[in-house]
Amino acid sequence: MIDYGLMAEKVFDLTYFNGRIAVILGSGLGKFSNHLKNQITISYNDIPGYPSSTVEGHKGELVCGRLDNNQILIANGRFHYYEGYSFQQVTIPIHMFEKLGVDHLIITNSSGSMNKHFLPGSIMVVKGHMDCTYRNSPAKPKIYSGSPYHDPELIDLAFSAAKEIGIELKSGNYCWTLGPSYETPAEIKDMINLGGDAVGMSTVPEIISAAELDIKVLTISCLTNFAAGITKKPLTHEDVVKTADKSSKEFSELLIKLLYKLKI
Repeated sequence: MIDYGLMAEKVFDLTYFNGRIAVILGSGLGKFSNHLKNQITISYNDIPGYPSSTVEGHKGELVCGRLDNNQILIANGRFHYYEGYSFQQVTIPIHMFEKLGVDHLIITNSSGSMNKHFLPGSIMVVKGHMDCTYRNSPAKPKIYSGSPYHDPELIDLAFSAAKEIGIELKSGNYCWTLGPSYETPAEIKDMINLGGDAVGMSTVPEIISAAELDIKVLTISCLTNFAAGITKKPLTHEDVVKTADKSSKEFSELLIKLLYKLKI
């Protein structure tokens, strides 16, 4: 049995975290944590029962610090279903955040664009999601949008923040696939026909768990490449991390502005 309370106690003992906002950083987006003041960093390995992150671009640490008047807790690196973790293990951070008093969660990821108008390097606010893993049923995936999965007020706040700093935000639907191999052109075509705009191997379990715990969620994707079949260029994780790194400055500016505007 997973003891979320014990994990939360360990984090609190080391950080005295008393905030309400957490951020999960995706592949190559870890530089954002450098902007926090009065940082305290905890390795995932120092939290009892907490999984380890094994994927390149995921540091595997919690960073606690301040931005303006808000105390923020950042998960710098996540766990993926394809790493051999269960759905319950993948969502451990969400349950631990809830035990720490978090009620606003910003989830970020690096994902592939399935929309020809969303060029690599673009930033997309997720307005809806689909579980395209077919883990539980062969039925056609459906789009889940709006509350409780995608908080309308946080989405509006993200667009307001982007407008103020001159960043063009996209808006679309995110599709979750199992990985670790990239999707085939035929799979991408199918997800496009279902209404998908971006595809990745994470995030949806976190969205579902946060919604079940009454945590308000905003999900933002850094589109690092075109998905298979959109162009003839082969896909590699190395390219994903490189593009995310190039986009990290703009991505960080957006998150900073958003968090300054988030008054709770």
